[in-house]
Amino acid sequence: MEPVRIVFMGTPQPAVGVLDKTVEIAGENGWSIVAAYTAPDRPAGRGRRLSPSPVRERAEALGIPVLTPRRVTLPEEQERFRSLRADLVVLAAYGLLLPPPFLFEPRHGAVNIHPSLLPRHRGAAPGAAAILAGDTETGVALMTMDEGLDTGPILATRTMPLNGEERTPALTERLFALGCGLLADVLPRYIAGELSPVPQPEEGATYTPRMTKADGLIDWREPALLIERKVRAYDPWPGTATLWDGRRLAIAAVAVGGEMGDLAPGEVRADGDDVLVGTGEGALRLLRVKMEGRQEMSATEFLRGHPSFGSARLVS
Repeated sequence: MEPVRIVFMGTPQPAVGVLDKTVEIAGENGWSIVAAYTAPDRPAGRGRRLSPSPVRERAEALGIPVLTPRRVTLPEEQERFRSLRADLVVLAAYGLLLPPPFLFEPRHGAVNIHPSLLPRHRGAAPGAAAILAGDTETGVALMTMDEGLDTGPILATRTMPLNGEERTPALTERLFALGCGLLADVLPRYIAGELSPVPQPEEGATYTPRMTKADGLIDWREPALLIERKVRAYDPWPGTATLWDGRRLAIAAVAVGGEMGDLAPGEVRADGDDVLVGTGEGALRLLRVKMEGRQEMSATEFLRGHPSFGSARLVS
């Protein structure tokens, strides 16, 4: 098979597995990884020290040259990319939209692992979007990229069932692991010219925007089922929280159920070991909470330390 010069682009921990798989595929086929692009180092931890992305750490350990531009649209960054003489870009959760030179100048274009069954859940948070929507299945799509937001033609997809208990971090890890297997099966055949990408249909297309901190503030007038999905979908960012006693109370885990009776939305009632909250439709059992500045604990433990919480009215 022809030699191929690959540029990898990715940033978070789930993309590390894709980098490893790309290195493995390259080794099996006599290709080379000429550079890895990732996000610049960012402040992290209590000391807010600059920390490299997981992809940077892994690429450096593998001896792959690392590039961390803040903007790939700058003319000098596009020229630097051209100097790499890439034949293919492999992308997984890089975090920036790519300008045309990255997409179209490599002879095999740019291939992206997207963690949803495109065209459903295009955009920034597809795993969270699948949880929020109550989807019973999701999957990954291997696509060749164009200038749109996840609108490029599809090379292949794989599906996986959802059981209604997933949280975003673990689901994202599973989806990218599924994508690694898809990449291994499809990429050599694509490079050999045995596969042609198929344009996405517009029918059924949905978009998921970047989440904001405001998205995580619970509106207790919403149905219990939707709030429970938000708690799972918004883990770890932006998290879900309510206001009580003038402070932010993070809601880390909940379950739908319990006798609501005459509970109004946001009204708390202690029922034995259960801590129930009324919603716009049905009741929620609080399982784990975290007051700002404190450790996360069970709702029962929190109630023992804050007995007045058992008759609270949470702000919507």
